Amino acid sequence: MVMSKQPSDETRKIQFSGKSSYMLALPKKWVEEMGLRPGDQVMVTRQDNASLLISPKGNASVARDKGEAIIELSPKDNAGSISRKLVALYLVGYNVIQVKGKDGKLTSTQRDIVKETVHRHLIGTEVVADSIEGTTLQVLLSYPELSVENALRRMFLITASMHKDAIIAFRKLDRDSIQGVIKTDDEVDRFGLYVIRQLKMAVQNDRILKEIGLTMPRDCLGYRLIVKSVERVADHASKIAQEALMISKPVDEATLTEITQLSAFALGLFEESGAALFKRDYDAADRIVEKAQPIGKMQQDLLASIEKSKATASFPAVRLIIEDIRRTAEYASDIAEVILNMTIEQAIKSNM
Repeated sequence: MVMSKQPSDETRKIQFSGKSSYMLALPKKWVEEMGLRPGDQVMVTRQDNASLLISPKGNASVARDKGEAIIELSPKDNAGSISRKLVALYLVGYNVIQVKGKDGKLTSTQRDIVKETVHRHLIGTEVVADSIEGTTLQVLLSYPELSVENALRRMFLITASMHKDAIIAFRKLDRDSIQGVIKTDDEVDRFGLYVIRQLKMAVQNDRILKEIGLTMPRDCLGYRLIVKSVERVADHASKIAQEALMISKPVDEATLTEITQLSAFALGLFEESGAALFKRDYDAADRIVEKAQPIGKMQQDLLASIEKSKATASFPAVRLIIEDIRRTAEYASDIAEVILNMTIEQAIKSNM
């Protein structure tokens, strides 16, 4: 069971004052919570959806997010269910999450699950209280400290490193490096969840939109699609590492060279897509889409060459690795297509 403490909607009448002004009374509770007094100034901002945003002037850190959420766990709640509830509340913008037991206490296992979820998935979140009566989580990271762009940069860098390390580990059959790649996938997912949280909140609030480094609400959808594609590239890097574990004998050098070349091509497209995103470069994104088109034929030709040579004993695992490399190139193209949609108006204006 999940409960939340949020201010409810209130109806106010518009009153006429003087010859040309209208007045609206502010809720007393809100004024007190904001620490405002008679004579203090507030900012009134007109939103794109015709609504008005009222916020304390010069006090951007005042509570703007959702209130406190309370989760009541029963002994039947499993680890997956508990983790999904916490992630969902994090994504919709709660800054404080209290976890309690329906019978008044949490088991040690439940408390461990909560802390593990925070560690693995919820970036910027800390356990601020933990006892048998309940566990309290608080998101401490504010918007300016880690913008959407900076978080995405981290995702691109970590994912590119995962792919490189996975190929090196595959070439050397280095099992320690393979395990390192697999574990790093969690880090990409953590940044992905953080970005999605910011985007969900920005869609509802123009002020947050600007604070996280974006200009238009519609960009949020584009960034959401890009986050998903980067996560999938990281997943395929992890799969390359996992499939390398299936190989017991070293792969012949000629095959390794061809796979490494295909990997460099796919990774190059992925890194170029990141550069095009952060520069908002329409032409660069267009070139990426064009360059990625032959990847299917490149895969087929490589598989045919390997199968014909019959020099590779672990062909099923190698085939899967080549498939993962192809998918990396295709996701890079997907990212580039999103950038095209995000920057088309800018490109048209520049050519007028």
